[in-house]
Amino acid sequence: QVQLVESGGGLVQAGGSLRLSCAASGRTFSYLAMGWFSQAPGKGREFVAAISGITDRTYYADSVKGRFTISRNHAQNTLYLQMNSLKPEDTFVYFCAAVAGVVVSTNAKDYDYWGQGTQVTVSS
Repeated sequence: QVQLVESGGGLVQAGGSLRLSCAASGRTFSYLAMGWFSQAPGKGREFVAAISGITDRTYYADSVKGRFTISRNHAQNTLYLQMNSLKPEDTFVYFCAAVAGVVVSTNAKDYDYWGQGTQVTVSS
């Protein structure tokens, strides 16, 4: 089992920045492929960014490339999402997710473990 606890969401003006954190426990952190997904009310979870196990190769949705950065600190078992140049259309609940293994997926159905979600609201 893997437990994921997110933090760092909030209200920010357009053009501002936020950093989301996701603390992981319960399994060897380096052997988890992890991702961030966004969700609007009544909608499914959409891929934002992912990082592979072991090699830490990163992947991004086109809508966030150049603005968001996914990374992780192996010593602290923590995943991050640095969000810069935020836009009102980035307003969602953001979830971190994990699956055992090296290979990432952009499909939410491929992830076994999920955090509780954190709200990000960007005002215009």
